[in-house]
Amino acid sequence: MSKVIGDVILDVKNISLRFGGVKALTDISFNVREHEIRAIIGPNGAGKSSMLNCINGVYTPQEGSITFRGQTFDHMNSRQVAEMGIARTFQNLALFKGMSVIDNIMSGRNLKIKSNLLMQALRVGPAQREEEAHREFVEHIIDFLEIQAFRKTPVGQLPYGLQKRVDLGRALAMEPQVLLLDEPMAGMNLEEKQDMCRFILDVNDEFGTTVVLIEHDMGVVMDISDRVVVLDYGKKIGDGSPDEVRNNEEVISAYLGTSH
Repeated sequence: MSKVIGDVILDVKNISLRFGGVKALTDISFNVREHEIRAIIGPNGAGKSSMLNCINGVYTPQEGSITFRGQTFDHMNSRQVAEMGIARTFQNLALFKGMSVIDNIMSGRNLKIKSNLLMQALRVGPAQREEEAHREFVEHIIDFLEIQAFRKTPVGQLPYGLQKRVDLGRALAMEPQVLLLDEPMAGMNLEEKQDMCRFILDVNDEFGTTVVLIEHDMGVVMDISDRVVVLDYGKKIGDGSPDEVRNNEEVISAYLGTSH
């Protein structure tokens, strides 16, 4: 059964980002369609993470706009972006190393918790019922990611590949419409990469989550992406299906180092 790709959910238009005199991004435009896996690739220093940082409100670009589900924003902080339905994992793990797997993933439910801190602390009435519902949701994610055996383990004691899985679980706990993955397979061995690929495909398929992915492993990108946008030195040099990008002369030369 072929996957049904929907309408544009995220539209990035003419984004330019500078740090002092350094241009990180120059006039970048691309869109993301609902239910697709959209990859952003490029050599080191191409501006990929800067692009994700603009989408999820860490950086405010000097020019351009980002439209999410018809709502255009140019000044958004990360919390507002998360509340709109965009979640993010990070290249460098930002997990709470001393906390258990379940508590790390529960931290991703913070935006969904309605009761105030006092009610949460006392665990009375509605607050207790709410927490139980959130824990049930988190247990579903733990089952989905096949990390049941490590529920109570402090995250810092887990191997790197499993920590990456917990990071993905925390992002999924936010129930995002769009999931931004910043090099989810960096530093993994082949088996860990295969597992992570499977989880990304399942998140996209079973949860219906739209995925925007930065990844250096070209084999992975070409296997799991619906469309690929290519950045080089902060400029867009390619955009299309994996096959179109694979055969794009400018992309080939950028990766082989012959364009500069």
